[in-house]
Amino acid sequence: MSNLKELLGDVSPFLERLFLLLKKDHIDVSNYELDHVCYRVETMKRYKELKKKLKRYGDLLSETEIGGRPISTFKLYKPLQFANRNIYCIELPAPKDNSFYKEGYEHAEFVIDLSFQDFMNLYRRVNFETKALSKPINPDISIKYDGLSVKFHQHSLEYVINYLE
Repeated sequence: MSNLKELLGDVSPFLERLFLLLKKDHIDVSNYELDHVCYRVETMKRYKELKKKLKRYGDLLSETEIGGRPISTFKLYKPLQFANRNIYCIELPAPKDNSFYKEGYEHAEFVIDLSFQDFMNLYRRVNFETKALSKPINPDISIKYDGLSVKFHQHSLEYVINYLE
């Protein structure tokens, strides 16, 4: 395996679609850090395999049990690149029992510098999911699209791992 693109596939088609959907909803993320992307797998066997292989491309920042299954976060030695953005972190969740996820990129997360309410007020026509506002660590708001989602946080995942957990 010579590079991350060969291991996980090109992130560009996923991000192109995501940015197109954000543009369609008139959501401007140009000034926000694209903190990380999430890559889903179908089986625990595949999770363990990818976790081992991803260690060649970055440091394992954390493997934490969340929602009854482990989630690994890697800080890449060489960032994923998309347009003028460098994405240094990738999240790899193990599948939840009795949940099926097609393997591939599933969501991206941005760090915003506004309160959640102020951000949602900018985009009143958008149907934000707010159930994760009650999370004690790194709450978020999100938008679900067909086959992918986007989340908005106030702290990067790396910050949360290093300083809040």
